[in-house]
Amino acid sequence: MKRALGVSVYPDHSDMEQDKAYLKKAAEYGFTRIFMSMLEVTDGKDTVKQKFQHLISYAKNLGFETILDVVPSLFDELEISYDDLSFFHELGADGIRLDVGFDGNKEAKLTFNPYNLAIELNMSNDVAYLDNILTYEANKPFLYGCHNFYPQEGTALPYDFFEKCSIRFKEKGIRTAAFITSQSGSIGPWDINDGLPTLESHRHLPVEVQAKHLFATGLIDDVIIGNAYASDEELEVLGNLNRYQLELCVEFTDAVNPVEKTIVLDEQHFRRGDITALMARSTEVRKKYSQEKNSAHDNNQEFSVGDIVIGNDAFGKYKNELQLVLQPHKDTRKNKVGSIIAEEQVLLDYIKPWTKFRLKEK
Repeated sequence: MKRALGVSVYPDHSDMEQDKAYLKKAAEYGFTRIFMSMLEVTDGKDTVKQKFQHLISYAKNLGFETILDVVPSLFDELEISYDDLSFFHELGADGIRLDVGFDGNKEAKLTFNPYNLAIELNMSNDVAYLDNILTYEANKPFLYGCHNFYPQEGTALPYDFFEKCSIRFKEKGIRTAAFITSQSGSIGPWDINDGLPTLESHRHLPVEVQAKHLFATGLIDDVIIGNAYASDEELEVLGNLNRYQLELCVEFTDAVNPVEKTIVLDEQHFRRGDITALMARSTEVRKKYSQEKNSAHDNNQEFSVGDIVIGNDAFGKYKNELQLVLQPHKDTRKNKVGSIIAEEQVLLDYIKPWTKFRLKEK
């Protein structure tokens, strides 16, 4: 399934022109999804319709798909019904996210709405909610899954729980989404906003590391910035992110030589299939660079987790093989040429047998 980047906007907590400028900038960087909150709507049906219709129309012209976040109280407020989704169709929305669930049959019926609106489910529960809906023969192409975000520090999901919840959706072929948090955004749905991530471990990380992690799990198709407004720099770095292959940022040692730098940066790496716990080996490069000399340097210390080492001239047929260190060890036949930056070392766990990866200079 193709992967997408998204942003969130909160029309009842923000300025329309600022929202439009934000969406225009996000579109320039390749963002194609919008999470748009309707949880705080209190203005009355006509005013709400005019405001959301205008913003969604603007977004659609920029190529965005818009999913509206709704709760049962909204239907009461606007005097509309789950049995008639024409109001959201008239707004121009592409789908609605159900913040709370029903009996399974209800959700399945909603996926057959005449407007082809996607029905997005809350993924942040490790229960058989999706299985129940699918037993009622839901229209799967119009069934999405999206995790919650968590404004309060310390309340977002731990990774193992997130994984269990996500697997339930991914193994059924459902399109999935989760949230990351901007380090500059201050707008969310509530008066508490300590960031808006799905995973607690992400709350204070750079946006690109959060996104790399979610994509690397193989469980999330769409990564959405939960709070507004992300900075231009954050939008740009996410727009340039490789969504389909893990790219790790490298800090080089002072003594790295041109051949080593070329091996690190210019080659398509993959972890050898018959793996070892000590390091992740990229072995094809040693064949290509077998005739290139590589004198010893930075080879007498103990290598640490996250170090990048390359075989030197003393390593025989293994000269110029690249390895990512997974366990501390010593070997004078290897040169330390750099290290994966500290924030991204958690991503080493996702380099499995045959995993393709690239390295780029920080």
